[in-house]
Amino acid sequence: MSIEKIIADKITNSSKVNKSISKPIVKIGVIGVIIGVAVMVLTLGIVLGFKNEIISKITDLTSHIIISNVNINSSNEPDPITISSDTLKKIENLQYIKHIQAVTIKNAILKTKNANEGIIIKGVDNNYDYKFINANLIEGKIPTYTQDSLSTEVLLSESLANKLQIKLNQKFSVYFIVQKLVYDSTVNANIQKSEQRTRVFIPVGIFKNSFSDFDESLIFADLKQLQKINYWSNKQVGAYEIKINNYKNLAQNTENLQEFFGYNYSVANVTQIYANIFIWLDKLDVNGIIVIVLMVIVATINMITALLILILERTNMIGLIKALGMPNVSVRKIFIIVSLKLTLKGMLWGNLIGLGLCFIQYYFKLIKLNSDVYYVDFVAVQFNWSLILILNIGTFLTCLLMLLLPTIIISKLTPIKTLKFD
Repeated sequence: MSIEKIIADKITNSSKVNKSISKPIVKIGVIGVIIGVAVMVLTLGIVLGFKNEIISKITDLTSHIIISNVNINSSNEPDPITISSDTLKKIENLQYIKHIQAVTIKNAILKTKNANEGIIIKGVDNNYDYKFINANLIEGKIPTYTQDSLSTEVLLSESLANKLQIKLNQKFSVYFIVQKLVYDSTVNANIQKSEQRTRVFIPVGIFKNSFSDFDESLIFADLKQLQKINYWSNKQVGAYEIKINNYKNLAQNTENLQEFFGYNYSVANVTQIYANIFIWLDKLDVNGIIVIVLMVIVATINMITALLILILERTNMIGLIKALGMPNVSVRKIFIIVSLKLTLKGMLWGNLIGLGLCFIQYYFKLIKLNSDVYYVDFVAVQFNWSLILILNIGTFLTCLLMLLLPTIIISKLTPIKTLKFD
């Protein structure tokens, strides 16, 4: 063991320290590190958890990548597309593809005895992935759609059901505006005309997504119903939703599919379709970084203050060991060891408190949120051990570099002056 380490241990473990003026200052410095590290760990976990929860809700309710027609008609609904079964099989066999499903989106008006409401109907078939809906089903059941029959059963969002006071198995009418090509003898050509069509649906299930942008108007219905309403064939659909295995590769997978389809179809991923939401999520990263930087600064300032007090309080000791021949570098090393021991102590307790609070929230979800504002019912937490490790290493190295500054004072102290210091 080096002489510097022995003297540093004497300073931190000496009973005189408990009676010294530096004791409360050192405690405040350590507490500052504890609070700073705990807040940083909490910030990291909450920001990652919140982003992951929002992205999961969007991608589970929609998809990662959507293949649709490049043309958008006047009602902002895409024209139908037809992709052969051979092409679909090729897509399914791609390594990064998890699932592919046909859907059709249609704007409509839902009418009850008491109110009318604009809605979005999403047509799905028996191949649709209901995993997310099953997890969020609060009443009723998932409708069963087959290839041979036309079903009137639908799934309703909770907010829409509450707004219009619709109960399970309570029939309601839905009105559609459809664009249809009609031959006009006056111009001797086919022209597009608007036509109103009506269907009666029966809600058999109610789900809750806590995402107001979707919940307020979304209904799931049989894909064949929308194909019939639109005068489409059973091969025509509004779009194909594709779920991939790894969200981190979303941009690359989108580019690969664009090359696969060429420019015959529109290939867009969820970050492009819901750009406003993802821009908002990206800003959360900036907020998190600001909080972390501020906490590092607070922790570092506290430790610098504590170290300066320790140095000034032990001026006589510094003069004595300098007089005995210890160089400035070794004297500085003593106080750096002392401050780093205190920093590591603070970081240890900060991590224990921060991670402990994260685990409590992760398992018990004690802190709730207003889903109408934040899109989630509770404060979500995610553990990324690599980032937590990087955060701790970065904090430690920053403190180490900054703590070198106050030790410069030691080189300015001379034995003849310090031994007279009272």
